[in-house]
Amino acid sequence: MGREKKIKIKRQGGKLKMKIEMGTGLKVAPMKLFCGTSNMTLAEEIASYVGQPLGQLEAGHFQDGESFVNIGETVRGYDIFLIQSTCTPVNDNLMQTLIIIDAFKRASAGRINVVLPYYGYARQDRKTKGREPITAKLVANLLTVAGADRVIAMDLHAGQIQGYFDIPLDHLQAAGILARYFRDKGLTAEDTVVVSPDIGGVSRARAFAELLNLPIAIIEKRRPKPNESKVMNIIGDISGKHAILIDDIIDTAGTITNAAKAVKENGAKDVFICASHGVLSGSAVERIENSVVEECVITNTVPFTAQKKDSKIHVVSVAKMFAEAILAVNMNQSVSKLLNRLGNK
Repeated sequence: MGREKKIKIKRQGGKLKMKIEMGTGLKVAPMKLFCGTSNMTLAEEIASYVGQPLGQLEAGHFQDGESFVNIGETVRGYDIFLIQSTCTPVNDNLMQTLIIIDAFKRASAGRINVVLPYYGYARQDRKTKGREPITAKLVANLLTVAGADRVIAMDLHAGQIQGYFDIPLDHLQAAGILARYFRDKGLTAEDTVVVSPDIGGVSRARAFAELLNLPIAIIEKRRPKPNESKVMNIIGDISGKHAILIDDIIDTAGTITNAAKAVKENGAKDVFICASHGVLSGSAVERIENSVVEECVITNTVPFTAQKKDSKIHVVSVAKMFAEAILAVNMNQSVSKLLNRLGNK
């Protein structure tokens, strides 16, 4: 074993300033950053924080629709970080990810780290009825077989997905970044409550509320009889308060806007919604804009551009957290310090 470089990361001039101290441990390999075509804006922002440019990579499609990639520079022996969200179009982006990994492997990359800000197919994490696949596990297998040595992901839909991998997985959480956004609004425990949109999201809501020292409330949904609409019973005090509904994914936005309506009708002063991943499929944006929601806060794990200046949808960046994780992994340092902390500038 050689001497380990211990890294301290500070922000300086928009980039992360590294202070390196010598210790004992693993040898550090030089690194290179690359990205696919799924979320290039986030990848460029991460690269800016890390302080080095994205590597040369050409990606596209043949006339018959098959994906192709070409790595435009040497990667032999390098610690490679591939930044790629497997968001819409999910199948194209997933296949592109696998092909890029294979290209790195065949080009003798030293280590292949796959940075997945958004992990597609995560909601297919278990069988809900007979003869269904567990596609989240299949995707984990595909990434591993393709040649990934490590995965860095954010807010997986289900915690057990971490166990689907036989390679290391670092699981980042956006709660601190979202919490800082609301903290800066000056919300207090006297006038604000965090609301879980269902029983299954209580742990997420509680962790978020603890970052801000806020109370929580829970929406309990039940269907009294077949073919009758769901009844929403709200457990907790929301009357006259700012309510923050939190979820991991906003897809069609139907469930969370209906929950927001119920919260508003039960006496909340106003309603904010937030989520780590703004998938925003179909009419989701229109649904949010026309809802009772005061503001919808999402991160940039999935690319989104507002169509109007006064949009209710606000995007906060997770680039700095991913940059810190990449630097820590490259330097063989712990990533745990990034978890469950209140985001900072």
